[in-house]
Amino acid sequence: MLRSDFLSTNLIANCDCYILEPGVRDIFVVESKPTFSAVEFIQTHKDIIETVLLQYGAVLLRGFDINGVSEFNKVAQIITPNLLEYIYRSTPRTKLGGRIYTATEYPSNRHIPLHNEFSYFRFWPNKIMFFCVISPTSGGETPIADSRKVLKNINPEIVNKFKQKGVMYVRNYTSGIDLSWQEVFQTDSKEKVECYCDEHAIQWLWRNDSNELTTKQVCQATVNHPITGEEVWFNQAHLFHISSLVNEDAAFLKAELGEDNLTRNSFYGDGTNFEPPYLTEIRQAYDAATIKFEWQRGDIMLLDNILMAHGRTPYTGERKIAVAMG
Repeated sequence: MLRSDFLSTNLIANCDCYILEPGVRDIFVVESKPTFSAVEFIQTHKDIIETVLLQYGAVLLRGFDINGVSEFNKVAQIITPNLLEYIYRSTPRTKLGGRIYTATEYPSNRHIPLHNEFSYFRFWPNKIMFFCVISPTSGGETPIADSRKVLKNINPEIVNKFKQKGVMYVRNYTSGIDLSWQEVFQTDSKEKVECYCDEHAIQWLWRNDSNELTTKQVCQATVNHPITGEEVWFNQAHLFHISSLVNEDAAFLKAELGEDNLTRNSFYGDGTNFEPPYLTEIRQAYDAATIKFEWQRGDIMLLDNILMAHGRTPYTGERKIAVAMG
């Protein structure tokens, strides 16, 4: 079924299906008319939602009756019964119950670059789901970008070099700065950390009398979608790299830790440095593919995590977005 067919046929009863406008393309919206249960809707229309996700990569459910995080948890488990624990995390989050978490807790005046969840790893969720509990006063969008378009926007010479060499992610867990290894691995046991790293091909080294840790892992630059076979740009080289930070934050970390002990950084798989113009072009590729919308309380956004990257814009006021991955 073609994209236009979803809009021209009455596939979903009592709902309006449309592309969010103006100025926003390729966000498929299902709006409840009249309001009815999100849980019942997902149970009845799961197959249709799955089909739309494979074409658009994103579906926004708006106007449904959903009463809090516990009901979002039910929706998430219908979409993907095997929700994931957030282990080997790269950002701070708070667990809201079950396997539902807050969106990344990062200063409200900072931008979170677009990325596919866990693309700095060799294992990742196929889907990621967001629920707007409290919409911010201004800003705070969760911009998305089609990873297929991002790949097409990058010079093939750059793509080929990244594919040949892979991406190395280096993380230094230093007491009192950024996330501790205990939080990242969700354990106080060094033995469990070592076992996890060995199982997932992560190099590890304890430093400073074994109180601090360094990890290294080489991962993919692109992947092919397991169902559609489409190749997508799928890594976080641009996000982990020190150049992703605003100048004042980067300068502080370099002064405090030194170039070789930054909390996180990225390189080619052989440990050599990226060419700065390459990273610039990659960021521009994301920018060119970016689409966004303003959150409304009760919105649920479903993403195919391979086909769609996501980020966060700065915001004012209170903002609470719940997240599930599976």
